[in-house]
Amino acid sequence: MLILVAPISALLIGVALLLLGSGLLNTLLALRGGIEGYSSGTLGFIMSGYFAGYFVGTFLALPLIQRIGHIRTFAFCAAVASSSVLLHSLFVDPYVWLGLRVLTGAALVVLYTVIESWLNGQTSSQQRGQIFSVYMVVNLVSLALAQQLLRLDSPATFVLFALAAMLVTLSLVPVTWTRLAQPETSVITRLKFKQLYAIAPVAVSGAFLSGLAMGAFWGLAAVYGGLIGLDNNGIATFISCAILGGALFQYPVGRYSDRHDRRKVLAFVCATATLAAAILAALSFAGYWVLVAIAIYGGLAFTIYPVAVAHLVDHLESDEILSGGSSLLLLHGVGAALGPALAGQAMGLLGPQALPLFFALMNLMLALYAWWRIKRQKVDTLEHPSQFVAMVRTTPTALEMVPDEEIILEPEVEITTPENR
Repeated sequence: MLILVAPISALLIGVALLLLGSGLLNTLLALRGGIEGYSSGTLGFIMSGYFAGYFVGTFLALPLIQRIGHIRTFAFCAAVASSSVLLHSLFVDPYVWLGLRVLTGAALVVLYTVIESWLNGQTSSQQRGQIFSVYMVVNLVSLALAQQLLRLDSPATFVLFALAAMLVTLSLVPVTWTRLAQPETSVITRLKFKQLYAIAPVAVSGAFLSGLAMGAFWGLAAVYGGLIGLDNNGIATFISCAILGGALFQYPVGRYSDRHDRRKVLAFVCATATLAAAILAALSFAGYWVLVAIAIYGGLAFTIYPVAVAHLVDHLESDEILSGGSSLLLLHGVGAALGPALAGQAMGLLGPQALPLFFALMNLMLALYAWWRIKRQKVDTLEHPSQFVAMVRTTPTALEMVPDEEIILEPEVEITTPENR
């Protein structure tokens, strides 16, 4: 594995530093906003700005890379993102923060695209599965560690903002230092959402509804932790437990879905996540069981999107996988942009427990819809032409790293009708 990772270590170190900085900033803003007296609804709109920027950035990334190349694009956007981080601490105003979150989201998604397209270009088809797994481990570990940086100082000071900006800036060092050849870029086309829904309605619903829930989690989990009595260290542990739970559950849930009807797996996972979120809502105190509940919920919630992707891939031709996955990811991003705003308004009306109740509602809706689609089926299909690939929400370019042998197996003889999709 060391021989495999060593040539791309600069890129992996770069994305680790980038995720440490961006992961710290995301939670830091929620905590600082609470100190400034921003309401949950206001914080929800602010946090939605990141995902709105993410949406915009997906359309800017490839034209920018094609114009000035990978390294200069990375340097350009890292400078923008780092400056944006610092501006959050200089202009403490909700409207300014909303604009900065849009700017930061757009810059960061371009940075992730640079790294992912570069990794894809440097990896042979025989090694992509292993590299993709390593990349996802780096993502999750970095996000979990980023939360622990909150222990270093108070969110009320400039220190943590400066640290986040430094980490984003330092990601430039390994990326600009590397001697790896810059890869060619390709334009990604997307299938229309109407086409996707006709092909796999449960996958489309799963991507959107999980986006609503996960967007609310990333945007408001820190706010929720503070409102139920957790201190800064407790909030860091709270979010880390959810992320680590997601890392632990991905493989067993994914492999189980490879052997069973993925709609049934989604229905069961979402129903169980609904129960976990309801238990979390019932725990109005800050204690050990809150950490257990969020770890279980995070473990289940983090698997929904990749299972939805695998279900979509089950119904696509090999030449449609990248475009279909890209469209599904974009739909997930739209949900993630709306989630914090909707959940924030609910928290403003009902209090902190509205957030886990929002989680429960989104998962319950998906569980019921998946079960309804199953009831409409005429043919029970248990074999899949694809395999589950553990992933977190990333950029469309990351889908190119997944090798064909990890996605497409020898097709089984089966009858597929609109009713069993």
